Amino acid sequence: MFSLIHRYLFFELIPPFTINLAFFTFIFLMTKILEITNYIVNYRMSLSKILLLLMYYMPYFLTFVIPMSVMMAVLLTFLRMSSDNEIIALRSSGVSLYQLLPPVILFCTMGCALTAMVTIYGTPWGYISIRKMGYDLASANLNIGLKERTFNNRFDDVTLYVSQIDPKRNILRDIFIEDKRDAKAVSSIFAPKGSLYSDSKNMAVYLQLQDGMINHVDLKNKAVNSVTFETYMLTLNIKTDRNIINQEKSKDQKSMTPGELRKAISMAKIKDAQYYKYRIELQNKFSIPIACFTLGILAVPLGVQSKARRQSYGLGLGLFSFLLYYLLLSFGWVFGKTGSFPPEIGIWIPNIVMGTMALVFFVVTVNDGTPFFKKS
Repeated sequence: MFSLIHRYLFFELIPPFTINLAFFTFIFLMTKILEITNYIVNYRMSLSKILLLLMYYMPYFLTFVIPMSVMMAVLLTFLRMSSDNEIIALRSSGVSLYQLLPPVILFCTMGCALTAMVTIYGTPWGYISIRKMGYDLASANLNIGLKERTFNNRFDDVTLYVSQIDPKRNILRDIFIEDKRDAKAVSSIFAPKGSLYSDSKNMAVYLQLQDGMINHVDLKNKAVNSVTFETYMLTLNIKTDRNIINQEKSKDQKSMTPGELRKAISMAKIKDAQYYKYRIELQNKFSIPIACFTLGILAVPLGVQSKARRQSYGLGLGLFSFLLYYLLLSFGWVFGKTGSFPPEIGIWIPNIVMGTMALVFFVVTVNDGTPFFKKS
């Protein structure tokens, strides 16, 4: 009998999980619509590139969507069974809530394993792929963002002025460049002709200039040196859109595997903000998957209600519980980054709090109590 009940309950969890997973993923992806529109206009992104970009974003979304979908699946299933008096029938037959836990635990275990795969392997892959695609888009459309007779600031610490652009032949005419990448000197470059080239493998952009002159101003010694050249190759760094490729050091930990994070932590010489971010990211990869258990078990007592009219309350409490978990996790991120307390504590506190709530509410419900409602 229990084998039959467990199979029935397990397969009842799958449809709401699938629907919630698709729904919440769609909601998260919709937050990127404005960015994608910007990429289509500015980078002429094709449909295939858009689909690839959405796929690269999905691991980050799924990190939070899967635990939330697991919780909502358990909650909706038990709310439905309670509404149809199936819970009352089972308990009248001598089946306790403890005996209904095995399929829920198995379901949460599968959600935990899936989330762990996403956090450990999927998220680094997604961030690296986004960075690579962003560079490819920017480097493949170098001339699109440049405007004639305008000071262009598409490159880091380099101002480029071009009198005429021939995109078909990739020729720039009457070029003026101000290079401020050297803090001790400023270089001004003049050339009648040049061409832009990109190297996606090495993520570099080159500007080949012909028959020009370089004025090198030494700010410290207040000296000027002039050099003429026939051919000069200048390396440039693209200011790519930070929404599609973020090269800030504070974001590098997102593209690291657990092994790389441990290595970075052990090699850190000072305990600065970046050091704490490494520790937080390492803990995130394991604490968030465990949320599938804490939130999934918590959904059982929230879903076991005796009246159909209470479904809306149970659903609201479920959403509030996930919001509470996320708020606690956000506090852990904030205080962990500042070093106010160990990041390991801040990141695991949400699971401890929600797990304690799940245990208390479950025991109360098993003993025919209702944690949030008057007994009817």
